[in-house]
Amino acid sequence: MADRPVPDPTPPGRAAVLGRPVGHSLSPLLHRAAYAALGLTGWTYDALDVGPEDLSDLIAGLGPEWRGFSVTMPCKQAAVAVADEVDPLPRLLGAANTLVHTDDGWRAENTDVHGVGMALQTGGVERVAHAAIVGAGGTAAAAAVALAELGAESVEVLVRAPDRAADVARILGVLGVEAAVRPLAPGPVEAPVVVSTVPIGAHPDLDGLQWRAGQTLLDVLYAPWPTPLVGRAAAAGATVISGIEVLFWQATVQVELMTGLPAPLGPMRAALDAR
Repeated sequence: MADRPVPDPTPPGRAAVLGRPVGHSLSPLLHRAAYAALGLTGWTYDALDVGPEDLSDLIAGLGPEWRGFSVTMPCKQAAVAVADEVDPLPRLLGAANTLVHTDDGWRAENTDVHGVGMALQTGGVERVAHAAIVGAGGTAAAAAVALAELGAESVEVLVRAPDRAADVARILGVLGVEAAVRPLAPGPVEAPVVVSTVPIGAHPDLDGLQWRAGQTLLDVLYAPWPTPLVGRAAAAGATVISGIEVLFWQATVQVELMTGLPAPLGPMRAALDAR
């Protein structure tokens, strides 16, 4: 009798990035490079144009071949709602940028905090006592946790409408960090470390911010690059960090969560550099 074929211990899997719009995302580039380097030749990673109202139906109709999703705006809050299990970090943030398929369903994770933290650390920020966040959305919330993990004792939250910063202030309070919500207005930014989470369409509101040498500015955007904000800060002598670093480091954790294998940092970095 012929021997039975041995099942592949790592059957081909599918993954994708979800969001709207999503065509600009570099996540497919990073994840596909990781799959190639790991020898996961049957794995695929796509970009799916999905809004938050579509997420529940999408997840309900998926087969077992689906291993995970990267989740971008505007679906991060909806990702928490559709998950069968929510890790403590996305529960605190009220937002998930990752969904991972498990034996018990879908688990919501957040790797944005790791992305922001590693971007700052590789940019030279090992510890920080005082910092500022520009903006108050989901990425600002992740930045708040990352800054707290780097030792921040106080964080200014600079926003056009201070009442919109309540959630970020809440998160900082839970973490034992003093939060000072201030209206976004022209003038010097005093904090030595600043994370801007403002979309490019709102960058004209940042024209009046004044920078100085010795500061570090992480702008979570990476397209277009450099942003006008980054250009002004760099001209004043500040150290600037691109959001491409946030993308890279959060993706490395996603690869490990979805494949169960260590992320191949070199090939993933080479893919970004060659784009």
